[in-house]
Amino acid sequence: MKRSIAVPVGAGLVVLAMTLASCSGSAGGQGSPEGDYVSGGTFTQAIFPEVGSIIPMTATQPQEIQINTYAYETLIYTDAEGEQSPWLADSWELGDDGKSVTFELKDGVTFHDGSEFTAEVAAANLNYHADPANATVLADVLPAGLKATGSGSTLEVTADASDPFLASIVGSIMMVGEAGLENPSSLEEASNGTGLYELTDVKADRYLFEARDDYTWGPNDVTSDTVGLPGSLEISVVTDTSTRTNLLLSGELNAAAVEGPDQDRIEAAGYEFAGIINPIGQMLFNERADRPTHDPLVREALILGFNHEDTAEVVSGGRPVELTSWITDAPFTCFSEEPVWDRPDSDTERAAELLDEAGWVEGADGQRSKDGEPLTINFIYDATSTAHASAAELVAEDWDELGITTELIAMDGASWSEYLYETFDYDTGWIQIGVGSPVTQDLFYGGAFPEEGGLNFMGVDDEEYNAFADQARAAADADEACGYWQQAEKTVVENFHTLLLTGTIRPTYMSGATFEITDYLQPVTIRMTE
Repeated sequence: MKRSIAVPVGAGLVVLAMTLASCSGSAGGQGSPEGDYVSGGTFTQAIFPEVGSIIPMTATQPQEIQINTYAYETLIYTDAEGEQSPWLADSWELGDDGKSVTFELKDGVTFHDGSEFTAEVAAANLNYHADPANATVLADVLPAGLKATGSGSTLEVTADASDPFLASIVGSIMMVGEAGLENPSSLEEASNGTGLYELTDVKADRYLFEARDDYTWGPNDVTSDTVGLPGSLEISVVTDTSTRTNLLLSGELNAAAVEGPDQDRIEAAGYEFAGIINPIGQMLFNERADRPTHDPLVREALILGFNHEDTAEVVSGGRPVELTSWITDAPFTCFSEEPVWDRPDSDTERAAELLDEAGWVEGADGQRSKDGEPLTINFIYDATSTAHASAAELVAEDWDELGITTELIAMDGASWSEYLYETFDYDTGWIQIGVGSPVTQDLFYGGAFPEEGGLNFMGVDDEEYNAFADQARAAADADEACGYWQQAEKTVVENFHTLLLTGTIRPTYMSGATFEITDYLQPVTIRMTE
């Protein structure tokens, strides 16, 4: 499952099928042909793990953002193919200098509390996120000096520096009613967005939504009267995979993500799915000076020192999908169909040479040490993923042959934040960054360290990478910027800051409904079937 790094949808500049974006599949066809839809009814979905805060300005976990996706909308809609189209904005135009973007907003849009969505309210949303005094997940995402003004239906946004992706950044921010901006805590149990569905009740593990009857501004002309839309939503937390599977098979759920052995049961029954690419086999490293993985020779040795083919098969649950890009989410900015980097192959002999060169010498007991300290690697992985656990054990066995001691540490939700952003007591592991833009990737590889309030939890400081990133930010247009970002991506892989071993498709199965998934299940695409 896509865990470890949760990037807010606004940052997802924050699913890919066998082509580029979303994938879908069927083993026999539980869906209905287009047009054979029934309106009304309740659409039921299971999410996991447990949900924390759902205030849209500060929610960070995928399950929280999924809930908000039902109630809050953005200026631009990005579909499952990565194509952008109008949503709350009718049109937009980037300024010639790349430092401004102008949006023309749709008329007649209202929030759940009945207030009007205007350019002034849109500007208030953007300025809220740009104000360092406010708690927001977008503090490190928005361009420096961003300011917004609104008049009538025209929203003007400016920034200090040129950015060819400015429209996409601004266009992906969820819009909140003015009352919600003034009192964020009010959004924990009731929504105030422009969405087709309004959050009406929150119980311990259930989130209930009701459809609006005045919705006219959806992408691709979706309105409240579109045939097949459910009349209500019930989103429940179901943490156990087998339970989600059983509820799907019994018809008690319309949608749930299922990975692992339970997929076999669902696929045998012929259920269709929509899916996203999950970079489940990505490794990242703690590069702080007090860790052995600070040394690029050690990072390279660890990457070369285990069987890639066998491990990819295990970590993907027997369903490996080649990763060609560090971009895995909508809107797929600077996505590469073919890798711009050369991923190293397994080579245990070379790995041993590298460790010797780095000063980690094998002793009489077969264990490597340096200055009297044994080479011990703390390897972290998702406690809820049996594939992660099995693959971690496989890697540890191979590293043991090289004289490396591996401490396997299973992470729950709270532990990820603690280890990655507070104690830094890890060296590597199955750690993934799933985002939709290199601008967001830069927060992790080139941004400030957590000690300084940033997201660069690995402590990466690579002059070659930083130079390419600076050139990308100063580029005159998107094509030029993507060229430099691809050089930065190549540096990240070939300087052993990450290993993009394999991905897999994380399917969300359908029962009695169809839908599309971009980075999250989009409510305007749900259609109930007979």
